[in-house]
Amino acid sequence: MSAPMTKTDAKNFLASGLGIALFSSAVFGTSGSFAKSMLETGWSPGAAVAVRLTGAALILAIPAVVVLRGRWHQLKENWLTILLFGLIGVAGCQLFYFNAVARLSVGVALLLEYLAPVMIVLWLWISTRRRPRALTAAGALLSLGGLVLVLDLTGAVKVDFVGVLWGMAAAVCLVIYFFITAKENDTLPPLVLASGGLLVGAVVMWLVGGLGLLPMTFSTADTTLGPWTVPWWVSAVGLIILATVLAYVSGIMAARSLGSKVASFVSLTEVLFAVIWAWLLLGELPGPIQLLGGLLIVGGVVLVRVDELRGDRRAAGARALDHPNDVEPVPSGPAAEGR
Repeated sequence: MSAPMTKTDAKNFLASGLGIALFSSAVFGTSGSFAKSMLETGWSPGAAVAVRLTGAALILAIPAVVVLRGRWHQLKENWLTILLFGLIGVAGCQLFYFNAVARLSVGVALLLEYLAPVMIVLWLWISTRRRPRALTAAGALLSLGGLVLVLDLTGAVKVDFVGVLWGMAAAVCLVIYFFITAKENDTLPPLVLASGGLLVGAVVMWLVGGLGLLPMTFSTADTTLGPWTVPWWVSAVGLIILATVLAYVSGIMAARSLGSKVASFVSLTEVLFAVIWAWLLLGELPGPIQLLGGLLIVGGVVLVRVDELRGDRRAAGARALDHPNDVEPVPSGPAAEGR
């Protein structure tokens, strides 16, 4: 029998980035339930996304200004990162996903978007010309198999070629999101990156809606969450604070700690969390196949993480052999910076 987790173990788990990444996936997973409760009362997807991003940007604006006090030069140095994050990682990803949903089933559209981790592995393979190790490849296949089971893509599935292209575009945006948020040399605090990106995303959504490219329909009717009937703003607040503010800030922190590849695989657990939240808030009970899929996703994440750690140890050992007479190097990276 294994010993119970101590406070030190819990701190180490959070410090590793895995705990933060799982928390990010858990709160990101609430977005579907909160949004669906609003969409069922007449909200259009574009309106829900615009309100979500605008509210989150306003909430994060004040703490972002406090963090930037005396360091405003960081905005000038990182304006392109903020612009790309907001335009592609926030607005583009959501906009393309909703276009895919308009032509495909939600399950197929979500599965296409979450091809992003496989795209990252393939991109790293092509760009570095180094074939992924066996555990990473196995983790990728296991996670994708788990996604298929969690989404329960059985029965007649509507397939539309244009919808597939929209879903693939959303996946590409998700890849860029992970690469942007995992930049280790970026001095911009996660809070500022999230605030700036959400603001850019909100402006883009309002512009797209204002130009008539995306329907913008709002409603003040009560929404239903679990056994409760609540005012519309309760669902909106949950969508803004839980599914956006906390989700994006913690997601950026996790990506910088774990790197784009591992963070992208951990994010696959968002699908499992989304199923759980839908069960609790919408009464959509997951079946045994979906629970099995969740276990496969977690197993795939563990394989990729173990492979990453083994690779880091090998690299550290190689550096030690190259410099046998050197003193122990000064630690670097997120842990050394006290993040």
